[in-house]
Amino acid sequence: MLPSQADGPVGEGPLGDGPVGDVADGGEEPISSGSRMEHRSALLLFSGFATVLLAAAVSLLPVPYVMLRPGPVVNTLGDTGKNPLISVTGHPTYPASGRLDLTTVSLLGGPGERITLWQALGGWMDHTVSVVPEEEIFPKGQTAQQTQQQNAEEMTTSQEAATAAALDELGITVPTTLKVSDVDAKAPAAAAIKAGDVIVGVDGKPTDTLDALRSALGEVSPGQPVTVRVSRSGVERDVQTRTTKGDDGRTVLGVFLDPVFRFPFQVKIEIENIGGPSAGMMFALGIIDVLTPGNLTGGKTIAGTGTIDSDGTVGPIGGIQQKLVGARDAGARWFLAPAGNCSAVVGHVPSGMQVVRVSTLAEARTAVEAIASGTGTDALPGCTAS
Repeated sequence: MLPSQADGPVGEGPLGDGPVGDVADGGEEPISSGSRMEHRSALLLFSGFATVLLAAAVSLLPVPYVMLRPGPVVNTLGDTGKNPLISVTGHPTYPASGRLDLTTVSLLGGPGERITLWQALGGWMDHTVSVVPEEEIFPKGQTAQQTQQQNAEEMTTSQEAATAAALDELGITVPTTLKVSDVDAKAPAAAAIKAGDVIVGVDGKPTDTLDALRSALGEVSPGQPVTVRVSRSGVERDVQTRTTKGDDGRTVLGVFLDPVFRFPFQVKIEIENIGGPSAGMMFALGIIDVLTPGNLTGGKTIAGTGTIDSDGTVGPIGGIQQKLVGARDAGARWFLAPAGNCSAVVGHVPSGMQVVRVSTLAEARTAVEAIASGTGTDALPGCTAS
C-alpha cells in the first residue's frame, strides 16, 4: 500500500523537527516522503511487470531440444481394423491369442517444429519424459521430410529382415543374394572386394543364404586367407583376401551386405504411422507365432523392442525408458529388451514389470515360451548394473 498522508502536514521533516523548504522563505515546493514512496513503488511495479513479460517471452522461444514421451503400443498379433497386422499367403497359418506388443516413442520437436523452453522445462520435471539435444535424434541439417523418408525406409527394411529371421528360426530356407553395400576400409577385403559385388561363394562353398556364408567363414579362424567368389558386373571371378574378427568374435570378411531375399511365400506386415527399425524383433516373434501351431504367448501380454538383422541378431534402440512406461501402461508385465540397452534399463523398470535381456531372436523366442508356460522364468536373464 502507498503511505497515508494523514499522519502529518505535507513537507514535514523525517524527524518531525519542522518544515523543510518553506515556500514563504523562497524555497521550492518540497517532495513528500509519500510521493517518493509512490514513485518507487511505481518503478518496482513496472519493473516486475516487465520482468514477467520478458520471462513469458523467453519461455516461448524455440530451443534445439527434442522431447521423448511414451508412445502407443501395437499388438503384432492383432489387426489394423480391417486386416491382420501380419498376413501370410502361400503357407499354412494358425490363430494366435495373447499379445506381442511392439512399443513406440512419441517425439515432440525437431526440424521445423522446435519445442519451447517452457515445454522443455516441463519435460525435465517429468520422470517419464526425456529431453535431449536435437542432434542426438536428427542429424545436423536433416529436414523433417528427410527424417520421415528415412524412417519409412528403415521400417520396410526391418520388416524384410524380420521375415527372413523368423523363417530362418523356423528352419525355412530363404534364398538370398548377398550384395555388398560397403567394405570396411581397415579390413583386408578392402583391397579385393568392391561395393556392388555379389558374394556367391567362399572357398568353393556356395553362399546363397546368410547361414551358408556364416558357415563357410566359420570353418576358418580370423586372419586366415580365403578365396571369395564374387559376381561383378555380371561376371563371376575369384578374389583372394584374408578374414578378420567381428565384434562378436566370429570370423568375418569385413564387408557390409544389402541382402536381397527371395521369400518362398508372401508375408505382409500392415502398419501405419510408425517408422524406424525398432519393431523388428517383435515383428519376427509375431511371424513365428502365426506360422506355428498353438499360442506362443500362452495368451499373455508380452511387450518388447529391438532391431533385428536377418541372421536373428537383436540390436539396441532409442527411447527404452519411455517404451517401458508405455508397455506398463498398456498392461504388459513382461518386457523383452535388447542386451545393448541394459545400461539404460537398470533403475528405470516400472513397478510390477520384469525385463528379460535378449541378444538374438532365438533367445527372445525361448523367453516367450518360458513366460507362456510359467516355468523357467526365474532363470531368464535380466538387466543388471555392470
